[in-house]
Amino acid sequence: MLKTVIPEGYAPSLNLYDTQKAIGLLKRLFEDTLAGALNLRRVSAPLFVEASTGLNDDLNGVERPVSFDVPCAGKEAQVVHSLAKWKRMALYRYHFSVGEGLYTDMNAIRRDEELDNLHSVYVDQWDWEKVIAPRDRNEAFLRRTVESIAQAVRETQDTLRSAFPVLHKLPRLADEVSFVTAQELEDRWPNLTPKERERAWLKDHPLTFLMGIGGALKSGEPHDGRAPDYDDWTLNGDLLVWNSVLSDAFELSSMGIRVDPAALDRQLTISGHDERRNLPFHKLLLAGKLPLTIGGGIGQSRLCMYLLGKAHIGEVQAGIWDQDTLDACASAGVILL
Repeated sequence: MLKTVIPEGYAPSLNLYDTQKAIGLLKRLFEDTLAGALNLRRVSAPLFVEASTGLNDDLNGVERPVSFDVPCAGKEAQVVHSLAKWKRMALYRYHFSVGEGLYTDMNAIRRDEELDNLHSVYVDQWDWEKVIAPRDRNEAFLRRTVESIAQAVRETQDTLRSAFPVLHKLPRLADEVSFVTAQELEDRWPNLTPKERERAWLKDHPLTFLMGIGGALKSGEPHDGRAPDYDDWTLNGDLLVWNSVLSDAFELSSMGIRVDPAALDRQLTISGHDERRNLPFHKLLLAGKLPLTIGGGIGQSRLCMYLLGKAHIGEVQAGIWDQDTLDACASAGVILL
């Protein structure tokens, strides 16, 4: 079944050359604004990590990493899925203090990703992580951080609209963030799928932080998968917007307050991953040696799609696509990079 759908009558707001200019401006603007808002410093990040360290993100636990051997080092390497755990280790190794954080360009390969308007094998994010105090491990702190990120998006959008006036025809990001839990959505629409619940909520709440991702709801099923060893499932969420081009809920960011030793212990047991307790990263965390942190990933191509009014992620990043997608985009006049 064709999973790429170009809306009827869709025409990009910017031509190919202006799109490239806008992408460059957007990325420079947003990362500087985000760094200022959250007190983050830029660091370099790995494209691959050692398989034996447990640092790679296993996402939902079924995705296969791209692996290769490094003969000169005698080790097995994995291309990162994300930097969720690497960032926390970096804060520990670089001796960051409470209130300080880092951000980086994350480039990943997710070979098992299904291809559609929003997903490709190549994933690019601003990955960020910040050291927090024990008193900050609460929902109020999480909410304030989410609001700071939303404000950084607004400021970036306002500057883009000044540089490219045609973008004024796209809706401006809502002034207020709506906070709701996955359980509240299930209680309200028990017969809908998780994605259908998101769509129903976002129609009336176009900027939403959906909290409580990863743990089982009353139905016995989680709203969505989340690895057990980085986010605390009770203090995390997804930043969602209503995408007017696609008429759908649209995820910009996944983030949360990270597990402390007690949360990691609990979530490893619940998820059936007790074997990870012997990995170097997990040993340090369970021993209380890693700093308490909050962090997340903000999709670079996702933000470009949203702020530039694009219908397909291939309009803002170069990738590999199946023939059905190529044909659908070509027939709609959509140029894929």
